Amino acid sequence: MYSVHTCQSNTSPFPPIKSSAILLLLCNLRQSIRIAFSGGDMAAPPSSSGESSETAASQNDARRNRILSSKLYFDVPASKVPLIYSSSYDIAFLGIEKLHPFDSSKWGRICRFLIAEGLLDKEHIVEPLEAKREDLLVVHSESYLDRLKTSLNVATIVEIPPVALLPNCLVDKHVLHPFRKQVGGTILAAKLAKERGWAINVGGGFHHCSAGKGGGFCAYADISLCIQFAFTRLNISRVMIIDLDAHQGNGHEKDFSADRRVYILDMYNPEIYPLDYEARRYITQKVEVVCGTNTDEYLSKLDKALKVAAAAFDPELIIYNAGTDILDGDPLGRLKISPEGVAMRDEKVFTFARVRGVPLLMLTSGGYMKSSAKVIADSIINLSKKSLITMESGQNITIT
Repeated sequence: MYSVHTCQSNTSPFPPIKSSAILLLLCNLRQSIRIAFSGGDMAAPPSSSGESSETAASQNDARRNRILSSKLYFDVPASKVPLIYSSSYDIAFLGIEKLHPFDSSKWGRICRFLIAEGLLDKEHIVEPLEAKREDLLVVHSESYLDRLKTSLNVATIVEIPPVALLPNCLVDKHVLHPFRKQVGGTILAAKLAKERGWAINVGGGFHHCSAGKGGGFCAYADISLCIQFAFTRLNISRVMIIDLDAHQGNGHEKDFSADRRVYILDMYNPEIYPLDYEARRYITQKVEVVCGTNTDEYLSKLDKALKVAAAAFDPELIIYNAGTDILDGDPLGRLKISPEGVAMRDEKVFTFARVRGVPLLMLTSGGYMKSSAKVIADSIINLSKKSLITMESGQNITIT
């Protein structure tokens, strides 16, 4: 989804900091935290098979109880359309949002474009609840969440060193709170998709975060959380992830490495971040698109991949991670896909789901140019024109 690493440039994306001493301190701290975080998911110590099965059963019970008691699933009136957004999604505080290439205000601009085009009424937008600690513990460990109480750790995850100098109360309010709101949106989107046939969370898609490790501007594993909630609350047992962000979705790949209930189609640039070779082993269908891949080649590979997926797996829910960092000119994705190509890509995925009668939820994920918001809005407008989604309240597609 999000990272400052590219296949052609090793220069830092951060603007120069006047104090070389502060910069050196931050760089050293950042490196230390990277080492601390490199352990990945926190595994339990070795134990006998009896103790292991007991522990697993206890953990499953705790997870189930947390999911059943969560307030993130709630009834949405028919007057609302299954498009989820909150003004809390956008990150803007003391200019820190300018220190990372990601456009952290794109989510609000997407909705404003849709409203300006007359496709969306502000009153029809669904606002999610914030994911609370008990919700996050469905996937994350106590120790991982506790580490986010240290600004240095958050600075490493979001790749903005100056965040390390801020009081953690401000970091939580202005950085982590927006993320938790988006997590709530992703989780709710599954329920809405099951009820209405489709849902779009104008945010989310934090596919670099796994249960025990954040990175690449991803602090919470919203996709993994969404799936666990769907398994328990929606009586769903087969989920397909179609991850078309330019970056590999190494977070959810690690979380579902041994779970045959989850089929992962990941189409990504192998020459850029995260270069997670271990996680690549867990991808069900791997489609690599190298730097410079153009629109025609990209869409051709997608067509073939969707045919393979259709023959191999029968999902009950599709999670579509629709990053726009595949756009030509994106400084991190390094692909050459046109805006029209993005719209065609989205249309192909929604058609894939519609033809099979499978509920689909879409997440906007990565995208590092100011033009991304307009491209996403135009794609949603195209989906509406093609009758793949219905933006009029009370007239949403129902999957039976």
